[in-house]
Amino acid sequence: MRKEIYLAGGCFWGTEKYLEDVKGILETEVGYANGNTEKPSYEEVCHKNTGHAETVRVVYDDSVIGLMFLLELYYDVINPVSVNRQGNDVGSQYRTGIYYTDDGDESIIRESIDILQLKYAEKIAIEVKRLDNYYRAEEYHQKYLDKNPHGYCHIGADKFEKAKNAVDVSRRYVKRSEEELKESLTELQFEVTQNSATERPFHNEYFDEFREGIYVDITTGEPLFLSDDKFESGCGWPSFSKPIDAALITDAVDTSFGRVRTEVRSRTGDAHLGHVFEDGPADRGGLRYCINSASLKFIPKERMEQEGYGKYLRLLKK
Repeated sequence: MRKEIYLAGGCFWGTEKYLEDVKGILETEVGYANGNTEKPSYEEVCHKNTGHAETVRVVYDDSVIGLMFLLELYYDVINPVSVNRQGNDVGSQYRTGIYYTDDGDESIIRESIDILQLKYAEKIAIEVKRLDNYYRAEEYHQKYLDKNPHGYCHIGADKFEKAKNAVDVSRRYVKRSEEELKESLTELQFEVTQNSATERPFHNEYFDEFREGIYVDITTGEPLFLSDDKFESGCGWPSFSKPIDAALITDAVDTSFGRVRTEVRSRTGDAHLGHVFEDGPADRGGLRYCINSASLKFIPKERMEQEGYGKYLRLLKK
């Protein structure tokens, strides 16, 4: 689900650049928030006491990154006890602030502030308010550090690298609602995973995919199969000799179409994957997990680290 939050953390050039690379953040934009005038210019905000704070509008996918985790990343690049100052920038426009539009977010924000306060003797100076107003900053401020790589930034380079690799494990593998799945999946993916449909043999995405990598549940992102365990069965669907871990899969008796088969589903997402048969390679255990491509997402080896599956690289034998 798309959600938004407005974060003031000193100079908005660096704060935007830091946040735009976080997995799960869909859009970032810089502007001026919670001030006393309408449509202020940068010069007015800096020199005419408009009361606005340099702020980043953040749109994020709540199924990928939760607000609590997002705020933890934000806290990592500010001095939360500093009043009207971040880095070399001084003035009320550089104050820290969290401005929300969803009233349901306030309790999460307050809880995160309480947790943060435990780390400091001084009082946390972050302003927490409902968003009263917000005005988009001038175009030259948008994605400023992308346009000016050597421009001023109060955030260290190590923080940017950390942000790129940050993963909210609380959102990592979570079963989503039917409404969310309908929004994120194709019609075929939804029918296969939620209604146990079967895609056409030899006319699906991964039946002839044999690059190194990992196959994950299309509904949750949870790892299910490795390329090392994939083999050519001739059936027209991806075939695996085993899952990464048997605990990731559940099975059930399927008596549809007048046959008795063993259906396999992902445990966390409860997504229909396919069926398992006892006609697989004997030297690999004798099983054939016949899986719909529409139930899977393939991540090639060279992208596993970037996509958050680096710890599984050691399981690839090749």
